[in-house]
Amino acid sequence: MADTLIRDAPADADRYENRLLAILFLAFGFVFFDRQALAFLAPYMDDDFGLSNSQLGVLSGVLALTWALAGMFAGSLSDRLGRRKPILVAAVLLFSLFSSASGLMTGFAGLLAARALMGTAEGAVLPMAQSLMVEASRESRRGLNMGLLQGSSAGLLGGILAPIVVVRLADAFGWRTAFFVTIVPGVIITALIARYVLERAPRAEANGPAAAAEAQEVRPAPKVPAREVLRLRNVVICMLIACCYLTWFVTLITFTPKYLTDEKGWSSGTMSAVMTCLGVAWVLWGFATPAISDRVGRKPALIGFTALAVCCPVAVVYVGSPVLLGALMILTYTGLGCFTLIMATIPAETVPRGALATALGVIMGVGELAGGFLGPLVAGWASDAWGLQAAMFIAAGGAAIVVALSFALRETAPAVLRRRAAAEAVGA
Repeated sequence: MADTLIRDAPADADRYENRLLAILFLAFGFVFFDRQALAFLAPYMDDDFGLSNSQLGVLSGVLALTWALAGMFAGSLSDRLGRRKPILVAAVLLFSLFSSASGLMTGFAGLLAARALMGTAEGAVLPMAQSLMVEASRESRRGLNMGLLQGSSAGLLGGILAPIVVVRLADAFGWRTAFFVTIVPGVIITALIARYVLERAPRAEANGPAAAAEAQEVRPAPKVPAREVLRLRNVVICMLIACCYLTWFVTLITFTPKYLTDEKGWSSGTMSAVMTCLGVAWVLWGFATPAISDRVGRKPALIGFTALAVCCPVAVVYVGSPVLLGALMILTYTGLGCFTLIMATIPAETVPRGALATALGVIMGVGELAGGFLGPLVAGWASDAWGLQAAMFIAAGGAAIVVALSFALRETAPAVLRRRAAAEAVGA
């Protein structure tokens, strides 16, 4: 009987790993479905709100601000309590409710408040989800799993489905209805997390009862002060990169729909189709970039794919054909795969387990404050002053700085480090 349990333990751990990935894929993907909805609905809301570029930047920025603060608080709280699942359940349910509330607002101030509350709930999701995922993942699939969770999920639901579903709902029933329907999938995902997600993954039991007993002894991971986390070189570099990369992402995704409709004069349908190409790239690179980094290393993957990401906002300005622009977006919208590396994988391979959620929350939070909050505010002001192309150049500049910062990172990919150690041993 014991032999059967030992043989079955790895299979059980693998099944749970896949199940957890599927549930968290839906959870974080739906976060970005809600977050992206405002950008796609902005052209429809002009009749009721007459949003300026600056106001659109404020709405995007306030969500990033509360997202950042909530992410840092939730990560620290989770590490202190040693619990992640209850925080994740509450966060998913609340952001669904607050997203729906956006459809009830009749003025800019009310919409601003709804977006702020939505960010407060959403900010807790990523640190909790990635902390759970890294503990359930096999080493050989760590980058791939974390990329699917954070990059591909957001791309599929937020980048592909959101522009199609949201625009069609707004065309058929009005923009308010597009906000109202978001509560349904949120409640379903909350129920799945409550029913199937475990506080501790069974991965430690895969090697039999002895390993399980040992894992139980080390599970109460020692608490690590936040100041010690902030002394780690990779954590500091990842924070700086997050600031610049969030500027690239939030500015690009916030102002591209308006740039395509207002500056290029394209129809809402054409805009939606081009934005869907971003979603396709998001899904593709969201898992491909981290998976490639498992083999070639985190640092070279980050440098190479970010160099491509610089070209994406530049193409928005200079390419006049929707078909060509869509193709170029699929090729160059590589940043969301890189997000997984700097917000999840590299920190997870750098910090002790007892500080994991804290590190993820701080990196995401600081990045959202600088790039997600201040970035679109500056881009909105610059767009009102010099035209929407200014926002695209700000986005490109953010990615260019990331390329330079990435050279300061220390490699963390286990396979690469083992190859280096073996080469050094042979050389010695």
